[in-house]
Amino acid sequence: MTAKENITMTRLSFIKPAKEKIELLNQKLLPHKMEYVTCRTASDVAKAIKNMVVRGAPAIGITAAYGIYLAACEAHKKNKKPTVEYLKKQKQLLDATRPTAVNLSWATQEMLNTATAFWATEAAKAKDAAAALVAKLYEKAGQIHEDDAERCLKMAQNAVRHLLAGYPKEKYNILTHCNTGSLATGGIGTALGVIRLLQEKGKLNMVYATETRPYLQGARITAWELQREKIPVTLTVDAQAGFLMQKKMVDAVFVGADRVAANGDVANKVGTFTLAVLARAHRIPFFVVAPRSTFDTTLESGDKIVVEERDASEVLEIAGRPIAPKVPVVNFSFDITPHNYITAIFSEEETLE
Repeated sequence: MTAKENITMTRLSFIKPAKEKIELLNQKLLPHKMEYVTCRTASDVAKAIKNMVVRGAPAIGITAAYGIYLAACEAHKKNKKPTVEYLKKQKQLLDATRPTAVNLSWATQEMLNTATAFWATEAAKAKDAAAALVAKLYEKAGQIHEDDAERCLKMAQNAVRHLLAGYPKEKYNILTHCNTGSLATGGIGTALGVIRLLQEKGKLNMVYATETRPYLQGARITAWELQREKIPVTLTVDAQAGFLMQKKMVDAVFVGADRVAANGDVANKVGTFTLAVLARAHRIPFFVVAPRSTFDTTLESGDKIVVEERDASEVLEIAGRPIAPKVPVVNFSFDITPHNYITAIFSEEETLE
């Protein structure tokens, strides 16, 4: 059995696409309950993305692509023509849900391009043109989904090849932040894809997963996802990462990304910049793993990236229970890591150092 086959068999998907609906694994309930949310309209999808039912830049993009498909379905069922202008409005609705992750707007634009190209063909003149477009959009969303799985594997292969050649060790202790696995992507993951491949090659000693406050994606999802696949994982509080590095318990840091600016600055889950600074101080390589769809060459640097601010309740509460007095809260969902703190960025096409 190949590494690809083995990894594919064990991973869990965040989405179950079907005709006229999608089902999303409600990641807010993990690890205690596996429950799916059904979306039948673009509005349903927008709500699921905004409320963190689904999260992770590639996963959000894939979900939004199906959202455009569902928008076309909805129009067709109401005997309305799913025009480019109509779909543009649905794209705006979806894009506004999470402004930092560029995969979202990239995927919806890919879907809009498909619709625009269709309406310019002879097929658009047929009586059943709307139905034909709906079918084409479903196919395109599926393609975006499948392509991400291929990208994940290629990124992991690039990163592992670079790590083994440039930082040779018998086995590695890897520190990772947030969740970047199969529940955040269409495949084996970005940073967690690398970890999975290291495990397949017998080169992984331990994964240190930060809890990732305030939403606890590392504690609730990464630790659960790795444990489920029998990959060695130890959970650590965010504030302990520097001490682990000081004690020489970390050989490399691997994280994902939500947007990469033209100069290599990276927006990722808040806390990433802190880890990059700590890694630099301890001379530990700090790697970013992200598909080309996460790269935004229209932005010169990370200073131009819009960073999402979320509700104070995420900091003041855990699972709806208050843990702090009602005081003002600053809750940036992402931070910006300058390119000079990053050892290398791995995409499916290249390695940027």
